[in-house]
Order: sequence, then C-alpha cells, then structure tokens
Amino acid sequence: MTMHRDLVINKITDILKSTDSSLEAEFVAMCDDAKRIFITGAGRSRLVGNFLGMRLMHSGYTVYVQGEISTPSIREGDLLIVISGSGETTQLVSFANKAKSENAKVVLICSKSSSTIGDLADKTIQIGTDDSFAPTKGMPMGTMFELSTLIFLEAIVSHLIHEKGIPEEEMRYRHANME
Repeated sequence: MTMHRDLVINKITDILKSTDSSLEAEFVAMCDDAKRIFITGAGRSRLVGNFLGMRLMHSGYTVYVQGEISTPSIREGDLLIVISGSGETTQLVSFANKAKSENAKVVLICSKSSSTIGDLADKTIQIGTDDSFAPTKGMPMGTMFELSTLIFLEAIVSHLIHEKGIPEEEMRYRHANME
C-alpha cells in the first residue's frame, strides 16, 4: 500500500510542479472581478467543482454549481469555471457557448493545452503539461487530473483566505448549518 501512496503523491507533486504558478493570481483576479461564479464539470471533475464551490462560498463569493435546481441563469459580468480533463465534453462545450453568448467570462481548468472549450475560454489553466497524464498502472481514468486539480484549487483557496485575512469563524458562519 505504501508503494501506491508514494506513487500517487509523487505523481501529483510532479504534475503541480509543472503547472504554471502565474495562473493562480489570474484565477483569483477573475473570481474577484465576477459578479457571480458558476462552476461546472462532469463526473469526478464535477465533484472537484463541488469542493471549489463550497470553499469559494465560505470565502464570501456568490457561487452556483451548474445543474442544481436553484442555479440561476448566467449573465454578463458572471464567471463560468469549467473543470474538464479533456476540454471536449459535449455538455460542457454547450455550457461554455451559452456563457459566452451571455457575455460571461469562461475559465477552463484542463489537462490539455488545446481543446474546444479552451478555444472558447477567456483563460485556460492547464494542470501539468500535455505529457503529464500518460496512462500509469494503478491510476485509472483521469485520477491524476482530478486529484491534482483538487490540490491546485485548495491551495489557491488557502492562499486567498490568508491574503484576504478571512477568519475561520467567518467561514464557519457561512458553512451549512442544516447538515
């Protein structure tokens, strides 16, 4: 078991070391400039989006996860964050097109330097490089993208909380109280 844990940790470390760190500040600036933030993804990428949505809400942003019954329509001044390893998921391409048609900004978090959603996006944040996600025994079907993206985004939120001086008590106050 230790061998597999080390394999996963080392792979994530390598991927994050090869991710352009200047993108973190650009991502935060896009969030700060947005009236509202919408997050979407498919499968496990959507689960990573749920993590991000909760943390951004704790940090004081107005956040919606696409597909929830109470999610309003996206409009000009809003930001759509798309998490997609391939940048090609048909439904997510449709969401990006809709956001652009409403003059909302789109940021793609992806494993590819080039993709359909990337062509639509105002900014693409590539996690790792095009060569970072070659098939690795014991790490099936996008595992490394989702885990690396989760850690990348958690680190951004940690930095954001620290830089803005958001006290944990304030975050706890925003946290769900009907769990």
